[in-house]
Amino acid sequence: MNIFDSLLAFWSQTGLMNFTWQQAVMILVGLLLIYLAIKRGFEPLLLLPIGFGAILANIPVAHIAGVDGFLGIISNFGISNGLFPLLIFMGVGAMTDFGPLIAHPKTALLGAAAQFGIFTTLLGALALSKYAGFDFNLSDAASIGIIGGADGPTAIFVARKLSPDLLGAIAVAAYSYMALVPLIQPPIMRLFTTEHERKIKMEQLRHVTKAEKIVFPLIVLGICIVLLPEATPLIGALMFGNLAKESTVVDRLSNTMQNSLMNIVTIMLGLAVGSKLAAEKFLRIETLGILVLGMIAFSIGTMSGILIAKLMNALSKKHPINPLIGAAGVSAVPMAARVANKVGQEANKHNYLLMHAMGPNVSGVIGSAVAAGVLMAVVPMFG
Repeated sequence: MNIFDSLLAFWSQTGLMNFTWQQAVMILVGLLLIYLAIKRGFEPLLLLPIGFGAILANIPVAHIAGVDGFLGIISNFGISNGLFPLLIFMGVGAMTDFGPLIAHPKTALLGAAAQFGIFTTLLGALALSKYAGFDFNLSDAASIGIIGGADGPTAIFVARKLSPDLLGAIAVAAYSYMALVPLIQPPIMRLFTTEHERKIKMEQLRHVTKAEKIVFPLIVLGICIVLLPEATPLIGALMFGNLAKESTVVDRLSNTMQNSLMNIVTIMLGLAVGSKLAAEKFLRIETLGILVLGMIAFSIGTMSGILIAKLMNALSKKHPINPLIGAAGVSAVPMAARVANKVGQEANKHNYLLMHAMGPNVSGVIGSAVAAGVLMAVVPMFG
């Protein structure tokens, strides 16, 4: 082979010669996610590795997201078998204080109400498939609906089992809407509440004993085992992390779950999700449908929590609930609770709703896991 042929062979293997416009578009998407993470501060712990993973996945020739590629190995290790979402839930449990929920149990209804977005969007996905030409089956619709819970690990856990081909779009939609909570929720909160309702001050929560906090995760796990075993992996990981925290006898384990393990898994999960954003898998009409349905699901979840809080106030005038905390029923912990507190303080600067909002917020985490268990148990029955 002469030098000209060698240069020609080398040139044919360069990225410039092998780039497609689709890959260029997805690299721009990756750069947008990185911009949102760095410049706007939107969920940087996840959007930064997801965005970088999207860039790596669309580099031509290298096959980084392939089975034997760097990202492919990570994905097969923790996404395909559902390991990463479970480890994330373990860390979330170790960082979560269920005290506000235990002190004010009826706020669990607000977390449950926020799950309406999941099942409403499931029906919406099936409607798009029937009337708008989209190719969503029941499994796809169930996976898309989970986005309404604003819980990225749960969305990944469900999608990898029911709709692995849609995992990238579903994961990006779920984490994007989690990151955009401060932009999406406030207009909905103001639309469905009055100025007077936003000013409602709630009573101080009662003291929750250590014994109550230790018993709570065991009770929740026991109920899950009896009624919905399919949700036990997620609920079990969440409650184990919380029990380690509240028992105070394994601080080393609890600290590891909250910090080192959580950070390592978050990096790997983000890169693995980014690997699913390869152009050939992501740039499809179904992706647009998923993004739109995800927004609808998240909006309905926010609205449902608020409306149920208003209904609870209508049925009982004693100890009124500020409806804003109902919006925290989506399980974007703790961002949704912070947003409820911020909007409440805009109406009344002496209104501190954060701890009250944490009740529905953490119950939303449990609720989304339960909804996931229901869907994973029921959907396969219908093929």
